[in-house]
Amino acid sequence: MDALRGVLHADPQPDVHGPTKVWRARFGGEAIVLAQAGIGKVNAAAAATLLLSMFGARSLIFSGVAGGLNPALGVGSVLLADRLAVHDYGIISDGAFIPTAYGVIPVGAPPLIAPEPVENSVRAVLVSLAQAVSERLDARLGGVVTADYFLNCAATRDELHARLGADAIDMESGAVAVVAQAWGVPLYVIRTLSDLAGGDSHLTYDEMVEAAAVNSAACVETLLGLLAGAP
Repeated sequence: MDALRGVLHADPQPDVHGPTKVWRARFGGEAIVLAQAGIGKVNAAAAATLLLSMFGARSLIFSGVAGGLNPALGVGSVLLADRLAVHDYGIISDGAFIPTAYGVIPVGAPPLIAPEPVENSVRAVLVSLAQAVSERLDARLGGVVTADYFLNCAATRDELHARLGADAIDMESGAVAVVAQAWGVPLYVIRTLSDLAGGDSHLTYDEMVEAAAVNSAACVETLLGLLAGAP
């Protein structure tokens, strides 16, 4: 949040709306709102709904950190989500948990097999963003899955990557995607890998989260420039 407030010239003090802190800011003469969602799906959905309902946001950018699932990605890599899903929603049957698409009645629903692709127009902007920051950052498109837990287990990391084809895991993005889809607004998710979701991820997270935040903030600034120049 400190990194974002710096590049977006935010007001020094936030307004507080329940679990969400909101700073008014500007970018290129345009009024924007910067919100600190907090951890987890409930807080993230509350923040997204607040920005859309009270502040009339026309699009959402969700920035932060994530744990890596894809072994080809390293700590500090930036993942621009072209596929998103909540993967801890579903049904428990015969002692096994079966994830399904979020919001459907789980009984009889098909299992979740992959994150849902974003709209083509959103993906095109993310492709442009990856190209724009390529000289400074390792930024690429990929899939992000969301659950209300911090992943600190290499076996689960590898299983999620193999089963869902996901590249990273976080605790918020999928919930924001559900809200954005319901409101019919575009969502751009930027997640910098602060850890590799294995047995030592809690140690790596503490060491890398600040540097990861700087990378994410740089991408947000570049993305805002791309959106401001869009027709």
